[in-house]
Amino acid sequence: MMTYAGRFAGKVAVVTGAAQGIGRTVALRLAREGGKVALVDRSALVEEVRHEAESAGTEALAIPADLETFAGATDAMRQAQERFGRIDILVNNVGGTIWAKPFAEYEEAQIEAEIRRSLFPTLWCCRAVLPLMLRDGGGAIVNVSSVATRGVNRVPYAAAKGGVNAITACLAWENAAHGIRVNAVAPGGTEAPPRRIPRNLAAAAEQTGQEHRWWREVEAQTTASRLMHRYGSTDEQEAAILFLASDEASYITGVTLPVAGGDLG
Repeated sequence: MMTYAGRFAGKVAVVTGAAQGIGRTVALRLAREGGKVALVDRSALVEEVRHEAESAGTEALAIPADLETFAGATDAMRQAQERFGRIDILVNNVGGTIWAKPFAEYEEAQIEAEIRRSLFPTLWCCRAVLPLMLRDGGGAIVNVSSVATRGVNRVPYAAAKGGVNAITACLAWENAAHGIRVNAVAPGGTEAPPRRIPRNLAAAAEQTGQEHRWWREVEAQTTASRLMHRYGSTDEQEAAILFLASDEASYITGVTLPVAGGDLG
């Protein structure tokens, strides 16, 4: 991984889902490259990431929040703006598959939970940050989508991420004239350290042998559908996210970039 010293100097970034995985990696590299960071997550682990970011020599703020609600998203952006005075970059990273099974096997509550987890945090955070970026005359939003919009055993998650792609395109059209760029990355399967807090404790505890087999079908399809036939790393995902967030991408908006070893989703 190459770090570009000072690339985000003078910038304020909000990273959601910053406690673990891709969000943590993005937040810490932003800190190493000079950005001030507001780290948003509903897990208390985000405080550990704040300490790591500050150790890199930047200012950091940990904000516990439930971004599945508009009130949670609005309060998070308010806290970041009050602490740092502005928000230049928003990385919407909250989301992730909770269950994996054929669509006919999903319960109503599970479908709704998948949509709340992987669509609404991006929708609410975009709505909450846009008035601030419009007031300040610009900004960059990077949404984390997924190439799983085409795949097996994750229809509700795919629907949510398809919505993220639509949000990205439409907001880019609406806001280009105001100096606000809106892009997305669409990660494929990504190797990350084991989650210290699973996305759904009950689902993890109650998973049956059949559900393990459905997950293996997802993993097999994930590897088979990409030209490089491997999973990516969090560093490879973070590099694409921060390119789109940076001034290096100043002429790019409305794009959903697959970062999936050749799988276009």
